[in-house]
Amino acid sequence: MEQKNENSTDFILLGFFPCFRYPYLLILLFLFIYTIAFTGNSILMLLIWLDSHLHTPMYFLLCQLSLIDLAYISSTVPKMVANYFTGRKNISYFACATQLFFFLTLGLAECILLTLMAYDRYVAVCNPLRYTILMNPKVCLKMAAAVWIGGAITALVHTIYPMNFPICGSREINHYFCEMPAILRMSCVDISSYEMVKFVSTIVFLLGPFFLILVSYTLIFLTVLRMNSWKGSNKALATCFSHLTVVSLYFGQAIFIYMTPTSSHTPEQDQIAAVLGTIVTPMLNPLIYSLRNKEVVGALRKCMGRCGN
Repeated sequence: MEQKNENSTDFILLGFFPCFRYPYLLILLFLFIYTIAFTGNSILMLLIWLDSHLHTPMYFLLCQLSLIDLAYISSTVPKMVANYFTGRKNISYFACATQLFFFLTLGLAECILLTLMAYDRYVAVCNPLRYTILMNPKVCLKMAAAVWIGGAITALVHTIYPMNFPICGSREINHYFCEMPAILRMSCVDISSYEMVKFVSTIVFLLGPFFLILVSYTLIFLTVLRMNSWKGSNKALATCFSHLTVVSLYFGQAIFIYMTPTSSHTPEQDQIAAVLGTIVTPMLNPLIYSLRNKEVVGALRKCMGRCGN
């Protein structure tokens, strides 16, 4: 049945690779990934909450990352799956704007959080004697507030502008959710000025934090090289490696989508990059941080032992 209505303000989400011959395989794959991501992040947050040994600034920030990832993947996958099983591809103007707002809020919040996590590791390795002072509970709470408030305010600006551009012709979004590049493609006015605003915002919220993270880890590696204890340096490098892996996954796809003009890449490329950032990364983060972390593995074994008894 034709869902497009020229007089309607609803948008039509075409889904992930609409021309793919076996869409149910993709839906099953995304459901599998979503289940792993939901379970992994939920368990990680539960372990941090239950185990007193994990009540440290590093794990407090890691808990915030798991919360963001949980919300991040939940902002897109359930709607995509529901659209497939119900056959309804339309999404209202308000729902589209809401989805875009939460998507941007969570993405920007994760960007800020990863920078603060790098700072936490820098203080822990390079200034261990001042760690409890510089990363006290009040500072951690202020960091968490800055992450969420900073992400929400910036996301509000970048939701209002794209959603108010006039749209000519089809209201079909060649994507599986309301993402900024897909919405900008439907605009029938010159958006070069907004593209410049988006570029500047990307420098501030992507390249700036990415540069700070690189500086932090450069200083960390230099400090580790001067350590006399192999055990201490190995532990520091293991934690940093986990964080750098997450940083590479997140910033790689974000820079591709938002640092380049919308017209320079295809909708298919946008979708692949979005899948890596919003679906694959939230699944990998708890695995990356837990499999290489003896404290998290130990807390899981302790919890399983209690449950067994």
